[in-house]
Amino acid sequence: MSPRDPSVAPVARETVFPPESVGRDMDIAFDSFVLAASTADLSEEPAAREHADAVEFRMDLATDPLAALDDYDGELPVLATNRAAWEGGEAAADDADRLDALAAAAERDAVAAVDVELASLREDAGRQAAARARDAGVTVVASVHDFDRTPPKAWLRETLREAATRGDVGKLAVTAADERDVLDLLAATRAATSWGDRVATMAMGEPGRHSRAVAPLYGSKIGYAPVDPENATAPGQYDLATLRRLVADLG
Repeated sequence: MSPRDPSVAPVARETVFPPESVGRDMDIAFDSFVLAASTADLSEEPAAREHADAVEFRMDLATDPLAALDDYDGELPVLATNRAAWEGGEAAADDADRLDALAAAAERDAVAAVDVELASLREDAGRQAAARARDAGVTVVASVHDFDRTPPKAWLRETLREAATRGDVGKLAVTAADERDVLDLLAATRAATSWGDRVATMAMGEPGRHSRAVAPLYGSKIGYAPVDPENATAPGQYDLATLRRLVADLG
């Protein structure tokens, strides 16, 4: 489904965004910027409420994530992530079990969105997990992470297009070596937004740190920051209060 010419109009989508709600208690509308507080401990949610719009629950870093979701009584909607080890996470289960747990999380009322790796969405197990999530009225974020570099401009645009097509929001996190890499990512973000795609982008590492505050100006719909700065889940993250202030000031 990845287009070879990133300048063409968006390809037809498999689903209509946003998915219909099925009596869900919580929701996340990605039509504007959403700041997600990243944590593996849902008991930290009260500390995030002042600054965050949602909680990214890192299931792969939690001891018993489904039980934690069952016990969750917070106010913020949950974006559930069960990150594969081959894309920077710590999920111990094989891919089928990992994705099954993520789909099961989507069926909890507090979960409004799930993050599924784009590579998984190219396979049957990932597509089935996404279908279960959508059946539950949950948004699918299709994510790609490159912890080594920022790929070429054409790759950035093509990959964002495919991610935003296979998912309801396409997420792309790359590693910046210098400001040129950040500019390439921002250009791809702006292009995707102009096509009508919903995307979330960020450049990891110190050279790309400012992209987390600037990318929303170019159309990025999700930002991530740890509740506890000592528990950052990606290089170059701001703390929650700082990222909220920077985005607000720039906006």
